[in-house]
Amino acid sequence: MTIARFQSALRDEANPEMHQSTPTLRTVTRTSGANAALTDGSLVPDGFVLDLVAAPVLVQAFRRMVRELAFDCTEMAVTTYLVAREHGVAFTALPVFLVRGFHHGATQVLRGSGITSVTQLAGRRVGVNRGWTVTTGVWARSVLAVEHGLDLRSVQWVLSGDEHVPAYVPPAGVVQASDSRSLEQLLRDGDIVAVVGADLSAPDVVPLIPHPTEAAVAALHARGCYPVNHLVVIRDELLHQHPGLAGHVFDAFAKAKKPYVAALRAGTVTDPDASDRTYIRVLAETGADPLPYGIERNRAVLTELMGHAVDQGILRREVAVDDLFAPGTHDLVG
Repeated sequence: MTIARFQSALRDEANPEMHQSTPTLRTVTRTSGANAALTDGSLVPDGFVLDLVAAPVLVQAFRRMVRELAFDCTEMAVTTYLVAREHGVAFTALPVFLVRGFHHGATQVLRGSGITSVTQLAGRRVGVNRGWTVTTGVWARSVLAVEHGLDLRSVQWVLSGDEHVPAYVPPAGVVQASDSRSLEQLLRDGDIVAVVGADLSAPDVVPLIPHPTEAAVAALHARGCYPVNHLVVIRDELLHQHPGLAGHVFDAFAKAKKPYVAALRAGTVTDPDASDRTYIRVLAETGADPLPYGIERNRAVLTELMGHAVDQGILRREVAVDDLFAPGTHDLVG
């Protein structure tokens, strides 16, 4: 039993009538600065019991939630949620955006291959890590199209995996890799000229866009581009059974974030990872909370992402941003 569940059990013993109405949520979320207070048990949420389920590979939890509704509440990639929603999967998001990032460095090439500009990808084959709907890939391709003028339809995109939502069919020009070679091996064999979203670490594999962090910061200032990657979803059955649940879960994640953002501001984050460094940079550039929760503070970026998803054949049509999120969360800010 987790610390959070033990503390909540003690609370319920003292209030037996509360026990009957307090749901236990089997939850998957990867521990990060923004949610560590929840996952380590130092913050006990109100209105629900948090039952954390181990998921060593987070994307596998996405898949199980999409295909089996295997959990009650999960962290979820944003475009995975958008596609699942369009195909009728019975869960709904909260405007809790646990992960954001820059993706100007997500398109990589072999040093010395002769591919030095985005426009050279036209007419070539480019590898895509996992499926076409992966959020990092969507954002990375949007950079190629919006900032560098690449017609995405001029490229043959080669997927290394399938889609979380099995009913989704990628558009023309998107194909599965024909054998089991890795994207890195396909790149070295010359079968593809670049990869998107694979995060290859070999010293001779480099970002196609030079100085990607500075390019991302320039996009942040020029057009407010600060991509969202992950949010939180809850099974619709539970949201219907417990009308206040969405607000309680939002509140718990918002409270968990506060000490982390305070540490980012104070410069006291220990051993910062890549995500921490991104948030520190955004905070330095903007002075604003680098992980804003709530619909209104994220309306522009969500609208932009949906536009890219439609342009890339991931969604059939855009939907109203408010319709993406559970009732009871529309006015919440965290």
